Amino acid sequence: MTEEGAGGARGGLAGQTVVVVGGSAGIGLETARQVRAADGELVLVARDAERLRRAADELNPLSTAAFDAQDTDRLERFLGELPGQVDHVMVTAGSPTYTPLAELHLTDAGRDFGGRIAMLLAVARAGRKKVRAGGTLLFVGGTGGRRPAAGMAVTGALTAALPALTANLALEVAPVRVNLIAAGFVDTPLSASLLGDRLEARREELRRTLPIGRVVGPADVAALALHIMTNGALTGAPYDIDGGQQLVTH
Repeated sequence: MTEEGAGGARGGLAGQTVVVVGGSAGIGLETARQVRAADGELVLVARDAERLRRAADELNPLSTAAFDAQDTDRLERFLGELPGQVDHVMVTAGSPTYTPLAELHLTDAGRDFGGRIAMLLAVARAGRKKVRAGGTLLFVGGTGGRRPAAGMAVTGALTAALPALTANLALEVAPVRVNLIAAGFVDTPLSASLLGDRLEARREELRRTLPIGRVVGPADVAALALHIMTNGALTGAPYDIDGGQQLVTH
């Protein structure tokens, strides 16, 4: 990727290939759509084979693969065996854990925390050779765990760990860049599944209280992702996108 190729406008990813892990729904799918709109090529990875097929029918990627990204051996092998080099790898796979301590199964907690970290380490290890110099490893995390609350121990620990992981990897895999998107509430199918019948009330609360006066959507996060991919000066940092949610006390 050259400096002349940097830029976030339509066509800004022409000639570049983006691997989206978790690319069949929500933030990953919307990012894939914006990559195609910017003339980029896609490789899509997702656990749900049917959703992945629908995404592929829409976006015509170079290739797809259906497997659980927390199978780190398979993930690292898949990335390493992609033909040639790629320009960016974005990882959206994974979901937060909101379980009170008294109800927490320690094996599950270890899997949720350790599995997420191991997945990103696998991407970084494969990305050292697979991603072109100046390209990006882009992780998606959250901001919710910055505010302590019951049931947030595992998510809070991950929220704290991911910026440190990002900064350290940015040094170790340079000149490949490593960045983190730290998202607040985003109106995705995952949010709907977590909130159930409380979803609309949460949307209304955010419309009323957020400084931006609306709910953050997948397109907002995808636009940030493309900016990070195309701005070659960005590495080693978290980029918050929450509509000002952290500024609101409630």
